Amino acid sequence: MQTENMAAYSIGLFGDDQAHFWMGDLSGLLEEFPQLEYPHKQDFYTLLFVDRADGEVDIDNERIRLDAPKIIIIRPRCVSAVNLNRDAKGKMICFTADFFSLRYNNNNLYDFEFLQSEARPSIRLNGARRDRFLLLLDLLSNEMMLERTESKNVMRSYLNIILHDIQRLYSPLGHMGSKNLKKEKLHKFEGLIDKHFRAEKLPSFYADLLSISTNYLNKICREENGQTAGEIIRRRITIEGQRLLHYTNCSVNEIAGQLGFENVSYFVAFFRKQTNLTPEQFRRKVI
Repeated sequence: MQTENMAAYSIGLFGDDQAHFWMGDLSGLLEEFPQLEYPHKQDFYTLLFVDRADGEVDIDNERIRLDAPKIIIIRPRCVSAVNLNRDAKGKMICFTADFFSLRYNNNNLYDFEFLQSEARPSIRLNGARRDRFLLLLDLLSNEMMLERTESKNVMRSYLNIILHDIQRLYSPLGHMGSKNLKKEKLHKFEGLIDKHFRAEKLPSFYADLLSISTNYLNKICREENGQTAGEIIRRRITIEGQRLLHYTNCSVNEIAGQLGFENVSYFVAFFRKQTNLTPEQFRRKVI
């Protein structure tokens, strides 16, 4: 599943709608948007509500079989590819953080555990939950089609309800609660890593941007993520390396350069320490 250059296309799902929301049926999806079938990145959230389908969805290094009703979550900056049959039943929702934050404080979006970077990307649906989601999706779809006054605010409200229902499935005991300042810092840290990890690999750089000490950054990371700040940075570099090895034909030397390593031997040693495989071994394994 390799291409010369990993697609990072400007998604055409939103059209000219600056509100950054799109919803459609899974039936005939790939005929309308064939680019979804090939590995690509996106800068928005995608929720696939699969009622009945044959096929699979690849998200980074994980393959999800479409063998039962389930919800599939594709987060921004993941590499994904969707392969499903023409007669698939279900809905697809795409939305940006900006769309959600126009009515709700953007940090609320970060509180949903299933939208966080380490969350599992799929959740199975039982009969009762499936029926409830189908109802909510119909209400959201109808509101979008009617385009009445204040429709977008109503759509955001339905989306908020849907996200909370997914959270209940993801974490039945419930962990969303009052505003968590440490969790917000962690998400800001992860966002900064996405912007700077190719050039900046030391926790102290990010601690300075967050106006906190490196020790406090490490404390937050351990409490909220179970890893040190350095481990989170190294994981992000490793994931990007895996994506480039899997989805492009770039040489290991070229990938090392793209990830900011001074020479290829440093990258090979780093990658092997993180994965127990050399880059070439990883590439052969996933092809």
